[in-house]
Amino acid sequence: MDKSKLNAFFHSLFPIQKEVVEKITETFRDFTLEKNTTLLHKEEISTKTYFLEKGYMRSYILNEDQEEITTNIYAAPCFVNDFLSFFKKQPTKETYQTLTDCCFWETSLENVQHNFHTIPEFREFSRLLFVINYAQLQDRVIEMASEKAVTRYRNLINQKPSIFQNVPLKVIASYLGITDSSLSRIRKESTRI
Repeated sequence: MDKSKLNAFFHSLFPIQKEVVEKITETFRDFTLEKNTTLLHKEEISTKTYFLEKGYMRSYILNEDQEEITTNIYAAPCFVNDFLSFFKKQPTKETYQTLTDCCFWETSLENVQHNFHTIPEFREFSRLLFVINYAQLQDRVIEMASEKAVTRYRNLINQKPSIFQNVPLKVIASYLGITDSSLSRIRKESTRI
């Protein structure tokens, strides 16, 4: 499979030479998963890091009533992983599942560590990726605590409109912290505006 989208993602964060990116990605291997397939199970230790080239995924937990609560929705292109599990070799707290047929690239912790120690540009890319992921997580925590459901809905549709064509509404409602019926009502009201 062609690594052009994987390589382009590295170039998207900061200027980096083509040859350096090709060296970073030379150990990545491609694979595909069908819709509704688990990539990582809760309590599993993540031994690979994954780049989602095509498709949509989610991470979720089970609450005390054993209901699935979506914690994140991933839209390609992006890296998908439980990074604490990957780097600290501890069990994951979430389950990662495909929502559509998905195409991935994967590489091992050993390859990542080797790149950290031998390629300065990879260290800078990784630092930026962690900062971006931290900022997104912080924004989500603040949004969930401070904004009304209708505002959260509008933010999501403005930032990632394709999610609404590719992800089940039940998953989107869970991600927004609302019921399916509340999401239906918000969507109807928003079309009238």
